[in-house]
Amino acid sequence: MSASSPDKLRLDKWLWHARFFKTRTLAAKQVSGGHVRVNGERTIKPACGITPGDVLTFAQARQARVIKIVELGDRRGPASEAQALYEDLAPPEPREPAPERVGERPTKKDRRAMDALRGGGDGDF
Repeated sequence: MSASSPDKLRLDKWLWHARFFKTRTLAAKQVSGGHVRVNGERTIKPACGITPGDVLTFAQARQARVIKIVELGDRRGPASEAQALYEDLAPPEPREPAPERVGERPTKKDRRAMDALRGGGDGDF
């Protein structure tokens, strides 16, 4: 962050800078809808001023995000630069293990035979 950067930044702009939303408009809609909390309090103003040390809570992709702002940033840069703007406070959710494959992957000949058994494998389109 440069010396000329402000002490506060708009919430929607920071969410966009940190790459949580693809566009600033989407970030503003999420805030306006009351889906973002700043330090535990719901806000509906996209222009709400945030500072380093504030904690944001919001839903993203079926996951609750708890983010502590480390820096405000000057621009929307690459992902590596965006990840330096915040600290993720939510513990990582355990991923479900991928189901184990039963047997080998069928060959093209095997798939044609299975399609023929199902009644739709004559190959005509």
